[in-house]
Amino acid sequence: MTAELHVLSAGYADERVASTVVLILDVGRAVIVDPGMVADRRRILDSLRDHRVDAGDVGDVVFSHHHPDHTLNAALFEHARFHDFWAMYQGDVWTDRPADGFQVSPSIRLMATPGHTAQDITTLVDTAEGLVACTHLWWSEQGPAIDPRAEDQEALERSRAAVLELGPVLIVPGHGAPFRPSSG
Repeated sequence: MTAELHVLSAGYADERVASTVVLILDVGRAVIVDPGMVADRRRILDSLRDHRVDAGDVGDVVFSHHHPDHTLNAALFEHARFHDFWAMYQGDVWTDRPADGFQVSPSIRLMATPGHTAQDITTLVDTAEGLVACTHLWWSEQGPAIDPRAEDQEALERSRAAVLELGPVLIVPGHGAPFRPSSG
């Protein structure tokens, strides 16, 4: 089984900041990754409608980490299960579980990738084109190579290597357009 991945809003981080917001469709399930800061929430809602998805139909939301620029618009998805590094939340139910290896749906799993924060996770998506990694291990294709906000740059480098070892065909970074990983 393979999922479809759509970037709803490509992020940026310069004089203003917005997260890259992703929609994943897998076996009738809609999953959002990092519904954070955007210039206008219609960027998320209108893009969802373009893919024939209503915010109320989103079943899962994944936070790469808990910075507001990646979580601010979570309330748009009132019926979703929410996933972070150590638990799953839905309504008033908090279910402890480590994210590493957690299967969100048949083609979507989570991977612990500390570095930017100790609690960072990467969403791994099996698509028809190959594996895609939605992650804050990279801000954008252009860098920076050294994360200016990293809690642990050495852990970040180890996490980058672990993700690249999986052979992703595409990286969806925290604040930029998707890019193909290179040997450099």
